[in-house]
Amino acid sequence: MSGRPILTAAETKAAEEAVFARGVSVFGLMTKAGRAAAEIAWDRFGPRETLVLCGPGNNGGDGYVIAARLRECGVRVRVAASGDPTTDAAREARRAWGGPVEVLDEAAPAPLVIDALFGTGLSRPLKNKIAEPASRLLAAAAYRVAVDLPSGIATDDGAVLTELPPAHLTVALGALKRAHRLMPAAARCGEVVVADIGLGDPPRGVIEIGRPPIAAPGFEANKYTRGKVVVAAGRMPGATMLASLAAQRAGAGYVELLGAEGEGVPHALVRRAWDDEALADKRIGAMVIGPGLGTEGEGRRRLDLALATDHPLVLDADALTLLARDGLDRLPARKALAVLTPHGGEYARLFPDAGGTALDKALVGARKTGAVILLKGVCTVVAHPDGRAAIGAPAPAWLASAGTGDVLAGILGTMLAQMDDPFEAAQAAVWLHSEAGRRAGPLLIADDLVEHLRGAVAGCLA
Repeated sequence: MSGRPILTAAETKAAEEAVFARGVSVFGLMTKAGRAAAEIAWDRFGPRETLVLCGPGNNGGDGYVIAARLRECGVRVRVAASGDPTTDAAREARRAWGGPVEVLDEAAPAPLVIDALFGTGLSRPLKNKIAEPASRLLAAAAYRVAVDLPSGIATDDGAVLTELPPAHLTVALGALKRAHRLMPAAARCGEVVVADIGLGDPPRGVIEIGRPPIAAPGFEANKYTRGKVVVAAGRMPGATMLASLAAQRAGAGYVELLGAEGEGVPHALVRRAWDDEALADKRIGAMVIGPGLGTEGEGRRRLDLALATDHPLVLDADALTLLARDGLDRLPARKALAVLTPHGGEYARLFPDAGGTALDKALVGARKTGAVILLKGVCTVVAHPDGRAAIGAPAPAWLASAGTGDVLAGILGTMLAQMDDPFEAAQAAVWLHSEAGRRAGPLLIADDLVEHLRGAVAGCLA
């Protein structure tokens, strides 16, 4: 699995410098970027009247190129600037535009506004003389497009430095930036489309979680080679049932609900009374423990037994509460990496002193525990103790309902049983969970995700 790179401002600058070293001029790269952004806006919104807001730097230069290209396409386009260009390339782009340039705070609204005021590298709030007219013009637009990043956004940590109306579409130039995938900025970007401007292959320190390639079982496959997943039952049978059903629908060959007796649907789910010796089965590919487990007595004992095995573990919900209470010192000594799946509140209990972005927090947690951290949120972050990290695209908001985390834990159990690298397994689970939510649509409940997993997984079969 190799997702798209997510760059910092410094990494973006280094990638651009590598392009310039190959003989491409700054204006040449600006022209390619602006024309690509214009064509994406044209494809999405058509020939509607457009106002392009240009700042003084190279992001504004992109805006002049966009305006010129849209004019070539027959669009009625106007340009408003916050000031004169301050870079050679932006000045050249303004000359190439050649049309009138309105003063920003005197400009009239338009149905489509393209924000090319400030992009990558912004580090301070916008001045009121820019923020106020920009906010007025953006708020009046039916459609808003941001060039590279919406103005007022910090590139690397996703902070909102200035409150402006959010974009409907953001055209990321060359590569994703961290602000496209870190909250709260990610919520201001709308849909994000990456425009290829010839940056080549930028560094992949942090990547986006992408569609996972999943191998269909071969003729020689059996239920154990497809992965045996054990789900530990506990005090809340609904949670463990959701995790078990999700593990089945995610493609596990054998799912055993350990600690739950009796018959029920589906009959393919193996229900077995709790037996400590059952954890010694070498055929177990992964164990899910925590959903509905309980945090006293037998729940703690079952977690202790699971931690003492060499099986890959998914530690979720009540297992995380117990770890926060009893200490994380047992995790780094385990032979197989565990995957911890906290939401924000659980993370705060596990790592009360950690701060920074969700990416920072996930990396800190992974380093401290020697485990993979899957930090759940709008844009879920997966981090490995070796420093690798990946961030998911914004997930459907309808996933914010009870039981959806239990479904994610079950999917992760199957991916962990089938894949050699728990970092890759966690990414696959996040993507499949989000895709199942997208397929389920509005007003979903956790049970719906299980039903839509089949289609999500089928769409990934290699």
